[in-house]
Amino acid sequence: MKEEVGSSSFLKRLRILCLIEGVSTLILFFVAMPMKYLMGIPQAVSWPGRIHGGLFVLMIVAAILAIKKVPIRAKLAFMIMVAAVIPFGPFWMDKKLKQLAKD
Repeated sequence: MKEEVGSSSFLKRLRILCLIEGVSTLILFFVAMPMKYLMGIPQAVSWPGRIHGGLFVLMIVAAILAIKKVPIRAKLAFMIMVAAVIPFGPFWMDKKLKQLAKD
C-alpha cells in the first residue's frame, strides 16, 4: 500500500536531517571515539557527542511530527527512530524516504 505524501518540503527536510545525523554518527564513531580511546584525548568526543545527541533528538521529534505533516505511517516513523540508533541506519532510511517522495 502506498502512502500519500502531503508535505514534500517536510519530507525533504527529514531526509536532509537523516543524512546529517548519519554523518554525525560516523564522525563520532570513527573519528572522535578513536581519538579518545586510542590517542588518549578524552575531550575529542565532547562537541561531536553533543552535536550528535542534539541531532538524534531532533530526528526523533521530526519522525513523530512527520506522522501528521507528511503524513507517514507510525510504523515508518518508528523505523526512522530505530535507524537513528544504528550506524548507517539513517542512510538506509534516506533511501526509503527518497522512494516515498518519488511515489
